[in-house]
Amino acid sequence: MFVGMDHVGVAVKSLDDAIRVYRDALGFELKGIHVLTERKVRVAFISAGGKTQIELLEPLDSNSAIAKFLETRGEGIHHFAVEVDNIDAVLAEMKKKGVALIDEQPQMGAEGKRIAFVHPKSTKGVLMELVEKPKR
Repeated sequence: MFVGMDHVGVAVKSLDDAIRVYRDALGFELKGIHVLTERKVRVAFISAGGKTQIELLEPLDSNSAIAKFLETRGEGIHHFAVEVDNIDAVLAEMKKKGVALIDEQPQMGAEGKRIAFVHPKSTKGVLMELVEKPKR
């Protein structure tokens, strides 16, 4: 069911400023930048060498979920993401067990991944993302 950790999402006001911190000051590797217009967010994936990445998230407009998060909580950890082997089966199992889901059906995320979010009220206040990587 669960493959392992995929990434930790960090909400930032300026993606360019955050990249300078993580890449230039801390020495992490920038793996890619993506614009997800339907989610109103620009993201950068940063690697420290292992399989788990850091996903920096910058809002594209003031009505996006990331903009609202920044307004109420400021910059910082937004969510954690776990990789699953079959997101449809995981969502069905969670729904059957009464887990509150934000997305009952997978959406398309960055890098061709299928994603869905689990409501924080079911995970002790932390937003959880499910990620299914494209089959190769």
